Order: sequence, then C-alpha cells, then structure tokens
Amino acid sequence: MLPKAAYGFTQSKQRYDSQDEILSVAKGYRDRHLPADIIVVDFLYYTKMGQMDMDHVKWPDPERMNGQLHDMGFKSMISIWPRFAKGSRYYDMLVKKGWFENDADGTPTNGKHVDRVGSDIDTTNPDAAKWFWETIRDNYVKKGFDAIWLDETEPDLPPDNSYFSIGPGQRYYNVYPLFHTASVYEGSRKESDKRVLTLARAAYLGAQRNAAVFWSSDIYSTWDTLRRQVPAGLDFTASGFPYWCNDVGGFNSLPPEHRPLHPPLIDPSDARDNIAGYDDYPELYVRWFQYGVFQPIFRTHGTRTFNEIWSYGKQAEPILEKYLKLRYELLPYIYSLGYQSYKTGAPYMRALFMDFPNDPNVFAIGDEYMFGPAFLVGPVTDQGATSRQVYLPAGAKWYNFWTNERFEGGQTITVSAPIETIPLFVRAGSILPLGSAIETTEQKQDIAKILIYPGANGDFSLYNDDGKTYANERGEVQITRLTWDDALGKFAEEGAKAWTAPDRTLVEIVGNKIGK
Repeated sequence: MLPKAAYGFTQSKQRYDSQDEILSVAKGYRDRHLPADIIVVDFLYYTKMGQMDMDHVKWPDPERMNGQLHDMGFKSMISIWPRFAKGSRYYDMLVKKGWFENDADGTPTNGKHVDRVGSDIDTTNPDAAKWFWETIRDNYVKKGFDAIWLDETEPDLPPDNSYFSIGPGQRYYNVYPLFHTASVYEGSRKESDKRVLTLARAAYLGAQRNAAVFWSSDIYSTWDTLRRQVPAGLDFTASGFPYWCNDVGGFNSLPPEHRPLHPPLIDPSDARDNIAGYDDYPELYVRWFQYGVFQPIFRTHGTRTFNEIWSYGKQAEPILEKYLKLRYELLPYIYSLGYQSYKTGAPYMRALFMDFPNDPNVFAIGDEYMFGPAFLVGPVTDQGATSRQVYLPAGAKWYNFWTNERFEGGQTITVSAPIETIPLFVRAGSILPLGSAIETTEQKQDIAKILIYPGANGDFSLYNDDGKTYANERGEVQITRLTWDDALGKFAEEGAKAWTAPDRTLVEIVGNKIGK
C-alpha cells in the first residue's frame, strides 16, 4: 500500500525554481479550497549533479519549507538522480569504492558525446545501495521530504558496454530499475514504519514490490501523444505493475504556434502567457486532465511556465476544478482498489479483455478501459470532438455515470461528450462509495453516499486504515463488506462501521432511494 496521499492529486512542473514558488503554489490551492496532496521539487535544485544539496540562495531553509507544506496538508516529493559529476562531494569516494557503473577498463561510465554530466551509481551493489539510501535519508528525508522521485532509472547511460557489480550490462541490461527502487524501499523499511512512495521512470519485473509508481517518461504535448498514452498504460498495467501514470498535459515544451483542425472547445485568449500560440492546448489539457482522474496515480507535470489548474484560462478552470473534486469524491473507491491491488495484484486500469474474456469484441479495443470493477472509461483524444463511440462489453448492463441512462452490453453507442464531459459508464451491480469533500487526505473523509447500480448482484469491500504506516500489514485495518441482492432489492453491510449517518438514507439506488 502506498501512503493515502499518493491516491489524491500530485502537483508538479518542470520546474519550481525556489522555495518561495513552491509555497506560493501550495497556498494557491489552499486559498482556492482546491484538493491536492503532493507537491514536487524537480531537478536542478542542487549546486552540482551528485552534490546532494540544495542551492541555499533559492532554497534557504528546506526543513522550514516542508514544515509549512505539512501545515497546509501537503506532502513533498523531491527528484534525486543516480548520477554524480566529477568534483561533487561524493565522487572520489564512489570511484575508490568501485560503486559506479564502469567501462571495461574500470573507468566510471560517463555518457556519450554531450551527455557527460556524471556517472550512475551501481545500486546492484548492496553496499552502494545501502549508502545511496542513507545519503538520501540524511540530506533530504531528515529535512522533511516525504517521497522520492528516482529519475533516470533505466539507467539513462545505456549499460550494454558497461559493467554492474552483478555482471556485464549486456546480460543484465534492464535490471537496474528493480535494484534502484529497492535501495530506497528496503532502506526505509528497515528504519521506519512510514509508508514509502517513490516515482520512477523505468521498471523491471518485481519492482512493483518496492512501493514504486512508474510513469511514461518525457512525452510530447500533442493530441497524438494523448491518444497513444491510453493503450500504453493498459499494456503496462497488464504486465503486473498496478501503479502507472503519465505527465498530464505532456512534458515537452509547447510549440510557439499551433493551429487546430477544428475550432477550439476552450477559449485560449486569456492563457497566452502560458500557451503562446498553441490555440487548442487548453482543450488538450482539459481532456488529458479528465483522463488523469481515472489513472491509478493522478499527477500533472510539464514544461509550461505555469501548470496549476488556474493556469489555462477561465473556461478551462471550472472544468478542471470539477474533475479535481471528483477524484477526491471517488477516494473511498480508489483507496479500496489499492487494497485489492495489494492483496491480489489486480491493476486499476484494465484492458477490457481482463474483465470480459468471453466477449471476443473487446480484444482489439485499446482506447477504453475498466478503472476497477465499476467504471468503464472512454477518454476523448480527438481535438474538437464532442462525442465518441464507446463499446459496452457483453455480459453486463451499463449506466451512463452522468445521466444514469441504462444500456444493454454487447453494443457500440455514440456518446455525447461536450468539453466538460468524459464518457464514463458504471457496470450494473456496482456499489460505489463516495466521500465527503476534503482538501487533503490529512483530513478525515466521511462516506457521503453509497450509490447502487441495479441490474446484477453486487459485492464491494470498502477499505480504510491510517494511510501513513504499515500497521495495515499487522491487521490494523477497517473493512466493510457491502452487498446488493438484486432480486430482493436488498442492500447489506457487515464488518467495520464505515459511516456515522443515523440511518441508511445515504444509500441510494440509481433512480431510487432506500429509506430507513
């Protein structure tokens, strides 16, 4: 299980340049009463690659900064690269120990051509891995940083002509992410009961056990890229890694000018300081943000000058706010899915064949997916589109989440999708717990409503714990089993008491209500 904050919203950009800027953005969310949980310090905050410090001019008191963030209900994440430049304070020691990825003659591998900014520490070496964690702990964790962004976990310097402690790079070409993420996870677990959270750019089989979230690297900010992210995420999660995300909005710089094929659905005129001449970018960002709500980890990033939800114009802002709040309303469902992933390995994002193996029509569909057992998500990935076709798998009945209109499965329908709406369906038989409004997972979230979608029997395990420690592994959890008998029209709950409502009026059958 990841810390509960990880399931909320992560605010990031490349890059917040100072302590004052980070605090200003955090305050901007709180002043607007917008939910957010994690804020990110990206790279180049240090004085030299591998120095493992923070530029005192721009980051004069990181410990105080983190204290202020914590007071506002934020957790902080900081980017730490595996590379150490010549002249940095640990470089000579690492050379002497032989703790770098090395060339055949023992020279530390240091990039090719212009990429000579340092050598990668060899965390396949257990002594180097232990030292790497302890150095992170002493320089950053002890100053209040809560989570670690392990960038360049490929590693970025191809190891094919180099050597790790375990053997030649040609043989062990792809294993580095497994060892590198383990260095932080295993080091922290030996010393603390605080849940670990790392973000890593590359994965290898087994790395999912290291409390690691993986993302799709430095992608373009284009409609084509958004379109291709959907099947990419489904492929990745089907490979055994439940925690995947991408840079909402794309990472790379926006072109100075881009004229869309269709009139933009969002007016770009009041966001020119951020998007320049990319007329349809606010529309793209809104569509990407809607899709991000239904990823396991909801995280924005990129090289825009500003990247907060109030940065894309007055037409975009209320739509982005709507979906940000929807993410937090769905947290009881999303956090419960986290427990199921922990227990079974089942991913959040599931290609349709995983839930509907008996429907041959789903095997080639890569542009829609299940988000847990309840939701079918159809992201809009075409500029100017206000509708899209959605296939509803056979063997189930389906409800339009926004209208409650019911459909039989086994058919393709055309769904209305104005800019404020992502096509979203709920499978009949689903029991959907919704949470009360909160601004951070530091606040207690009550169960505000239980939605029941009739048409099939339902069974859902509502899960909760302290969200911060590994007490869940010691059995300190609250599980409430919710069931729906469709033939009898009967809802029941057993186990931990999950809400404080004096009666059952918070339970609602879609289209009806259950009284006392």
